[in-house]
Amino acid sequence: MRIAMISEHASPLAVLGGEDAGGQNTHVAELSTALAGAGHDVRVYTRRDSLGLPPTVRAGAGVTVVHVPAGPPEPVPKDSLLPYMPEFSRVLVGQWQTGDWVPEVVHAHFWMSGLAGITAGRQLGLPVVLTYHALGTVKRRHQGSQDTSPAPRVGYERALGRTVDRIVAQSQDEVRELVRMGISREQMTVVPSGVNLATFAPLGPAAPRTEGRARILSVGRLVERKGFQDLIRAMRLVPDAECVIVGGPPAGLVDDDPQARRLLDLAGECGVDDRVRLVGAVPREEMPQWYRSADVVVATPWYEPFGLTPLEAMACGVPVIGSAVGGITDTVVDGVTGDLVPPRDPQTLGRTVRRLLDDRIRRFGYATAALERARQHYSWQRTAEQLTAVYAAVGAVRRPTRAVA
Repeated sequence: MRIAMISEHASPLAVLGGEDAGGQNTHVAELSTALAGAGHDVRVYTRRDSLGLPPTVRAGAGVTVVHVPAGPPEPVPKDSLLPYMPEFSRVLVGQWQTGDWVPEVVHAHFWMSGLAGITAGRQLGLPVVLTYHALGTVKRRHQGSQDTSPAPRVGYERALGRTVDRIVAQSQDEVRELVRMGISREQMTVVPSGVNLATFAPLGPAAPRTEGRARILSVGRLVERKGFQDLIRAMRLVPDAECVIVGGPPAGLVDDDPQARRLLDLAGECGVDDRVRLVGAVPREEMPQWYRSADVVVATPWYEPFGLTPLEAMACGVPVIGSAVGGITDTVVDGVTGDLVPPRDPQTLGRTVRRLLDDRIRRFGYATAALERARQHYSWQRTAEQLTAVYAAVGAVRRPTRAVA
């Protein structure tokens, strides 16, 4: 099957850790690879953000990344990309009408990709599937006046939900939110993200540790909603343990990052600066070493559409303490593979972390169950199989107006 992935701001080739480079980039890259491994021909369409980018890049067997000339060939914040989506769509139509490759299904990632995908898809009679990755209603609820999303985002998301051939939701929490928006449950299929079980595994080298201290690891972009400040405050209740945060700018630039400076200043105010370390961005292939070095991984964002880091930790056989929000409530089974805590609650978080670190038997039980759950339910191969069934179902209903060679 020929599958067009549209990911307007999140290129699978991007270096992770920046403001707009995170879980969606990984999701699109890993999913495309898994689909190609199952025999499909995948092309990922992402916006050209540099003059030096070639029109296409072979990203692996069966996966091609196409750089779409829409808007200026330079980095643009994702919340400023809406005006360029009509141009993005026109380029898609032009390539699919005149080129020698026409998709059999279009899978859009994020709402702006959905706008480009549905516009192009409807002109050519192609089935369109949408994964939101994040919803404007949730972002607005948690960020309020700090939300920089374009004003019409929620309206567009609601309209897309009623127009695309299928919504691929990533969690039950997302399904509930979409239903509250007035979108029919029958429009949705829940297919969670996966984890690369070959890369993230319990056996292998581990990053060096500080002797005599338990290690608490947290991973993610250095943005406020990830809740790192809550973890730092919680460290006052967890003596004799170190907190290592991976993510953000490269290691040599951490001290110049405003959010990193705020976190380090907070650690000083809390009297735990000698036990808090910001590592900066780490190459993805080195991340398993950091997970393996940890006694527990903490993922306590204020909101999280899905959250890949808990899955990566689980696949490495590490228990997770996570916020009871979004997709984390699906992946982490409270009291079985880890513990769930309320967001923005450093006191409860600190007590929960300390209790787990003090109980070696519980940690071992959580780690064993976490690894089993990751392997049974969250492989990318399983995700690809589920999505292949979705693609076949929508393709059987809608046929392209142009004959596919």
